[in-house]
Amino acid sequence: MLFRRRILPTLRFLMETEVHVYAFSMAANLLLSLFPFFIVMVSICRYILGWQAGEEAIYLALRDMFPGPIGQFIPGQLHRVLMRDGAPQITSLLLLLFTANGVFEPLEVALNRAWGIKENRSFVHNQVVSMGLILLCGGLTFASYMAAALNIQILKSLGFEHSFGAFFGLAALKMAAIPLSILALFIVYWRLPNGRVPARSLIPVAFGVGLILESLKYVSMLVGPALSRKLDREYGPFEYSVTIILWSFIASMIVLAGADYAARNAHAEVIEALQDEIAIDTVGGESSPHVPQKP
Repeated sequence: MLFRRRILPTLRFLMETEVHVYAFSMAANLLLSLFPFFIVMVSICRYILGWQAGEEAIYLALRDMFPGPIGQFIPGQLHRVLMRDGAPQITSLLLLLFTANGVFEPLEVALNRAWGIKENRSFVHNQVVSMGLILLCGGLTFASYMAAALNIQILKSLGFEHSFGAFFGLAALKMAAIPLSILALFIVYWRLPNGRVPARSLIPVAFGVGLILESLKYVSMLVGPALSRKLDREYGPFEYSVTIILWSFIASMIVLAGADYAARNAHAEVIEALQDEIAIDTVGGESSPHVPQKP
């Protein structure tokens, strides 16, 4: 019954071409925004805080996020760009943050559709909200990196080997990153739609989506080598770009599925509450209005 009423409609939602358009748009924007976001993060650690352990924690997080050769390639390119260009100016950091928030524009449209909200924000209003979300979610991400950095720094000060410190740094990163990523998902689900949505229905969905996205990393580890060989043959120099878009598309579909499931659950709870009230009124002898059912 639960599968037929709640899960099957969400699976049908994922088969709609419009949802695929949203997911591909989010994936493309993530490709454009990922590198600028990490330039900002590494620049803060290197040039503002002067914290080498923090920079190492970001590279560690990137290797965890992208297993295999791409996880070595991206940190190497970050280091190369920062060594070449030096410390970015404040205006450059702001422009990089503006570039990094592009993923929220298609995501807002998709969330509005899931909740049945007809009107989207204007471009300027969307950018203002997106900038607030990128600062908030970026701050949560940065906090998880700092937890890993502190762990690495403490272990180094105690004389442990680099590999040992990296292992426990990764463990600290995961312990901090998973709950913080769940919190970030909840905030995005709650505040990005252009209308009021029930926060209570979003909590279990954000928790479930966060765990599924974390497990996606291990799926990537299993299929990554075979996928890398296939993409290298078919896309050549664009292998890494296609890899990011493919995994980002899958992650975007999971996020959108969570939004649709939350909206259907919230609507079903409202309908059930109304039906209970009608049943009570009917028993009391009062007439009851017709309650529409969501198709």
